[in-house]
Amino acid sequence: MGVKLGNLLSKQQISFDDLKDKKIAVDMSNTLYQFLTSIRQRDGTLLMDNEGRVTSHLVGIWSRFSNLMLRGIKLVVVFDGKAPSLKVSTQEEREHRKRIAEDKLEKAKEEDDVEAMGKYSKQTVRMSSEIVNESKELLKAMGLPVIQAPSEADAQMAFMAEQKKVDYVASSDADILLYGAPKVITNLTLSQRRKLPGGATVKTTPEVVELSKVLNELGIDRDKLIALSILVGTDYNKGVFRVGPKTALKLVKQESDFNKLFKEVKAEFDWKKIYAIFKSMPVMKEYQLKWDKIDEDKIKELLIEKHDFGEERVQNTLEKLRKKDKSKDQKGLGDFI
Repeated sequence: MGVKLGNLLSKQQISFDDLKDKKIAVDMSNTLYQFLTSIRQRDGTLLMDNEGRVTSHLVGIWSRFSNLMLRGIKLVVVFDGKAPSLKVSTQEEREHRKRIAEDKLEKAKEEDDVEAMGKYSKQTVRMSSEIVNESKELLKAMGLPVIQAPSEADAQMAFMAEQKKVDYVASSDADILLYGAPKVITNLTLSQRRKLPGGATVKTTPEVVELSKVLNELGIDRDKLIALSILVGTDYNKGVFRVGPKTALKLVKQESDFNKLFKEVKAEFDWKKIYAIFKSMPVMKEYQLKWDKIDEDKIKELLIEKHDFGEERVQNTLEKLRKKDKSKDQKGLGDFI
């Protein structure tokens, strides 16, 4: 997903301690796909409750978000709205790949190939309205602000960050820089280990990408970064044949007239329409960021009673969150006095 800018983006490693008391907006639709892809059994089967209802998304939310909250991070979650019309072809292509993966998955099941089953099942992920609604229900019960973007979550989060309503935005896609997000955090996960395509694992830490620093180092402005990304390929176009990030950077630095630039590279798409998406994506301008008290009864009802989560583990996490809230309240009172 998203534009691939390779090594053009400089990143700075930070620790979770650096993020304490910071407000961070999270691309929730993207995060849910991660959960549904990674939180599975060895044969690729999603985690389910006793009635066969998917729970992988709830396991991911409860585990990751409660731990980030315990680290003192103030999370805001933003969901995607209606996708731009130019994204339809990309979505159709992704759906086609999923159908191919489903055929391969069926073959793997027939051959009882557990490894292949795990591989292809991850390529068939689809987001149901039930999964989205349950996720919102749990996140709200955890006291977190839930924002429904009118269109792309990236654009909404960038707008919020530009307004200084949040300190960072968390996303694995570089696209959010094109919308003008000042500071982007990647690797906002708990495992601190990431599996590479070959099977090996590498250690990961949260990293910050600062838009102003990136533009300064590349010697371009945001408009040229957008043009560069369109040359490479975005969710709205396939890019120009044989033009990678380094070549695209060279091209935008050589030619400031985008009409001339895209004509010279023989672009087979309307670059102006794609450019306009990044410059004028609809966002919700009137919104409220309010962190509420945790609704323990609602969390227990959803996780324990409805979806068979272990009562002891849920209670233990709730107790930790309760203590965290209590110590925070006491600190505030002391500071006031």
